[in-house]
Order: sequence, then structure tokens, then C-alpha cells
Amino acid sequence: MQNERKPKIAVIGLKGLPAFGGAASVGENIVYQLKDDFDFTVYSISTHTSQGGVLNGYTQIIFSQKKVNGFATFKYYLKSLFHSLFLAKYDLIHLHHSESGFITPFLRLKYKVVLTTHGALSNKYDPKFNKITNLFFRFSERINMIFANKIISVSKTDQQYFEVYYKRKCFYIPNGVTPFKIIDTEKEYDILFIAARIYEIKGLHILLEAVRKYNTYSRLLVIGDLNQDKTYQQKIKELSIGLNVEFLDLIKDRTLLSKYILKSKLFVFPSLFEAMSMTLLEIISHKVPVLSSDIESVKCLFSEKEITFFEVNNSDDLAEKLKFCNENQPLIFQKSDNAYNKVMQYYTWDKISINYRNIFNELIET
Repeated sequence: MQNERKPKIAVIGLKGLPAFGGAASVGENIVYQLKDDFDFTVYSISTHTSQGGVLNGYTQIIFSQKKVNGFATFKYYLKSLFHSLFLAKYDLIHLHHSESGFITPFLRLKYKVVLTTHGALSNKYDPKFNKITNLFFRFSERINMIFANKIISVSKTDQQYFEVYYKRKCFYIPNGVTPFKIIDTEKEYDILFIAARIYEIKGLHILLEAVRKYNTYSRLLVIGDLNQDKTYQQKIKELSIGLNVEFLDLIKDRTLLSKYILKSKLFVFPSLFEAMSMTLLEIISHKVPVLSSDIESVKCLFSEKEITFFEVNNSDDLAEKLKFCNENQPLIFQKSDNAYNKVMQYYTWDKISINYRNIFNELIET
């Protein structure tokens, strides 16, 4: 008896697997969890991966690209649109990112489309992009809200916003983690900051200002790509003068990254706004205590019983909370245990992926 054909799903917006960024990590885990149920093809670009062809349970098509910028991303979406419309046949398209909306009406000529949003665009201004690009993103988000068959938000806050602002049903499916064995490691760093792409909204400048105000900590480790914004990069360098800060570039090797996380006493998450941070969940899954800005997307997931909060964009309050964490080590480690238990109960990919499977099957079967 022959096996039934698995439904074919094209994934657009990840740009390359293995993943080294938040949204790509989300898509990667969905693919890995559901590859026995669906035949996935991931559209990618050469600046993000070199592993094309049939891989570990999925297919990756790589478009040649030399630069990483807004126009290159625009071309990537257009190439993905052309290939999926004229050179392939799928049962469903899984589209990532709200700003992809300019291709969604054309995809709908042939396919049903599931959109996963990784942050609302119409209610904020992203300083990494200019005014015209931000306006285009908002326009594309609106188009996606009109034409996508199903809309998923990784953020509870954004889900509620979408339903009120666009008057469109939106499903909330949070991000998750994959459990792993935690190894007891000697702590070498007092504070850890991680962001795949470091620019203003990640809040590193606020952390550095706070550390200068409460400079009891001996070592601060910063991991991530600082080349996103040259002006901001220079600002960070100036704020780091006189502080014991070690900068490491983006670490794509997850085993190596875990080693640095486990060597840290405290993770500080000073973002000005986020959807649902994969990095935050990963840190908590390592049982490292967290000190976070009190943005709504974090507070709707965790309480003061699980992590410590400071007022967003307030370096004075962050300095006070750094002092508090330093003087109350047993308490913050108890909080980290509480946060870990919550993540293991509600936010692991084996549980979360079931929601995606149900939505995929519903659209394919109707």
C-alpha cells in the first residue's frame, strides 16, 4: 500500500535555514515539528544560507543575492511570488511577516495563504528604516489583513490590536522553545544582552546607561550584530567607554550560544517594543534570571513571580533594578525556576505546532 501524498506547503519570509533570527527560528521549528505531516519548500536567499536542495525533511530553494537591505528583501518576495505561481504547485502558502502583503493578492490567484505576523507595523515606527519604508510596511500589512485566508500573531497584544484596528479575526499562537538538558556552569558574566540585530528598539543604550549609573557589575557580555545602524553603533561604542563590556558578533551555533547563556548570572531585556521574543524564551529555558522592560508583550506572558521588571526606556529605574537583582540573588533564581516551569508547561514547540497543523489542515481540506 502506497503512502498518501503529503500536502505541499511553500514557506515564504524566512530567508534561510538553519535560522539565526527570531522569525526564522519560529518558521524553522514549525517545519521541523510538522515535516512528517507536510511537504515543506522554504524559499531562501544566498546571504542567509548555502544549504539548498532536499535537506532534513524539507526542500530549500535559494535565490542568489549579494546584499542585505530593504530593496533586496523586496526582490526576494517578488522572486518567491514568481516561482510559486509559475514554476511550482502547492496546496498552501505559509507567509511570514506583515510587510509581505504586497505579494499576497497575487498569491491568492492560485493559493490559500496563512500569514504569521511577528509584530504589528501600523502602530509603531521602526527607526531602522526610513519614513517611506515604514509607510510601505504599513500599506503591506493592511493588504495582508485583507487578502490572507488566516492570520496568526505570535503576540497576544498584537492579536487584540489587529482584531480591533482591522476588524479581522486573528489567531494567537505564541512562540516556543525546544527543551534541552541544562548543564551547571560556572558564571563568568554578570549581565548578558543578546539580540540578533542590535539597533535602537533593542534598548542596549539604556542598559549601558544603567550599568554606568550602577557600576557594581564587573563583566557585561553583548552578543549580536551591531552593524545594522552605523549611527547607533557609534553611540554604543561611546557609551561603552570605561565599562567592562565584551562584544561578540551574532552567534549562529546554538551549542556555543548556550554555553555563553549558561555562563551568565542575569539576562537584561531592555527592548522598547517587541512582539514575542524568541530570545527571551530561550534564555528562560536555560534557567537564567531575567530583568525585562515592562512592555505589554512580556507582561502578558510573565508576572513578577517569574521575572523582574523595570520601566521601559528608563535607565534610572533599570539601574535600581540591577541593584535589586544583585542584592537578592536567591529571589531572582527562584523567579527563574518559576519562569522555566511555565515555559516548559505552555511554550514548547511540540505543543504549539499542533495549532499550526490544525490551521493548515483546515485550509487544505476546505
